[in-house]
Amino acid sequence: MAIQTATGRSGPVFVRAAIALQTVAVFFQAATAGLLLATSYGELLHGVGARVMYGASMLYVLAAVLAWRPGGGPARPVLYASGFLVLASVQVVLGIARVPSVHVPLGVLMFGLSLLDLGRVVTDRPAGRAASRP
Repeated sequence: MAIQTATGRSGPVFVRAAIALQTVAVFFQAATAGLLLATSYGELLHGVGARVMYGASMLYVLAAVLAWRPGGGPARPVLYASGFLVLASVQVVLGIARVPSVHVPLGVLMFGLSLLDLGRVVTDRPAGRAASRP
């Protein structure tokens, strides 16, 4: 119980930072997707951003597993992170295959899901603080 109070229900700061990095990386992908159509260097930026976004997704999985295993925290963040990594893998395959009719809507879905997960983590209060509020 002491670990849960110290880190909160949503996990330690490392998990929060990983989700924030993932959300920023997906947003960067949306911005560079527009540059892809307008500039010559857009494809380079979008390719680099894809690698960073995929790495951020893997970092989120690692952070969620590390927060779950030693502290006995909830397994739900591990499921969210793993699901997002699967979506990111599908997104990479679709991008390489140049299937924008599925690639673009999936990117929008991924940004929405990442933003929802970030919002869940940011607004989630630790159990110890929630009980002490008047």
